[in-house]
Amino acid sequence: MPKLLEVQRSQHDIVFNPTAIDQTVAAARFLAHLNGIQAQAYPAEHKITICYSLCEYVLLDIEQQLQNAGFELDTHFWQKIKREFVHYSEAVQRDNLAMPEHNLKSPQIYIHVWEKHPHGDHDDTPEELRRYL
Repeated sequence: MPKLLEVQRSQHDIVFNPTAIDQTVAAARFLAHLNGIQAQAYPAEHKITICYSLCEYVLLDIEQQLQNAGFELDTHFWQKIKREFVHYSEAVQRDNLAMPEHNLKSPQIYIHVWEKHPHGDHDDTPEELRRYL
């Protein structure tokens, strides 16, 4: 993987179902056990803010781990749209960062080709035949 993917970090909010009490603190503790994820709980807003490396995690996987552990995410329409947008953008980011760098040619190559290229009134007739005519 290129170096850019190693330094690419992502920060997002995960909003929990407001009817389930005390999920934010427990979820932050749960995610703190995963290597490379920083989580901050905001119980009054029913959300946690997480920061992670795109090289190691994507939001979709983190949400699935939380749901598998029994946490209930907010299922309102706008929260679903926000999550789907983040899932899509992270997939595109990972795909783009995994692309190899463009192979840029040195200007010396173009200079060399230009020098070899016949210019102007170039005559392919050999020198001895030109004198004969």
